[in-house]
Formats: sequence, C-alpha cells, structure tokens
Amino acid sequence: MFESNRYSPEPLPLDSLLANFQYWLSRARSLLEHESLDLLDEQRQAELLRRVQSTLPKVAAARSLFKATSGQIGIEPPILICWHQLVTECWQVIFEFRRSSYAT
Repeated sequence: MFESNRYSPEPLPLDSLLANFQYWLSRARSLLEHESLDLLDEQRQAELLRRVQSTLPKVAAARSLFKATSGQIGIEPPILICWHQLVTECWQVIFEFRRSSYAT
C-alpha cells in the first residue's frame, strides 16, 4: 500500500547517486572554469565544461523532483548511464590534474 507520509531515515539509493553526480560535476565545473589544464587542449576543455554546465541543472532538477515526491519517481536508465559516463570522464580529468599537480 502506498503511504504518502512515509519516513525514511536513510537516503534512498537514487538520491545518493544523484547527490554524488551533483558533487563531482560541481567539482569538475570549478576545475574546468578556473584552471588551464595541460592534459586537455582548449577546445576539449571548453566542450567538457559545456557538457558539465548543461548536465548539472538536469541532475539538480531530477534530484529535487525525487525528493519532492518522496522517491516516487524514477529516471530512465539511459539518462543515468549518460550522466555516469560524464562523471567518469570528469573523475579521469580530476585524477590526472591532481596527479600532475603533485608531480611538479
């Protein structure tokens, strides 16, 4: 039976996933906006930043809707996969940036 006032003391897995997407995309946006990355040419950095800036509001909106409906909505798997691929790409850039920063 559906309970509209259900209380969940732990975050739901999808909410946690969306929170992680927001966190890592925000970190990547900050890095891409404020650093000139030797590992990316200017065009590739600008394109990655554009994709991150375009995705962040979508993730935030999905997370807001998820919370507003107490987890009663879902997100199509192809969308989650696309967002996850972008986050993975950002992780790689962040990792390489940090590695090269410590090497110098």
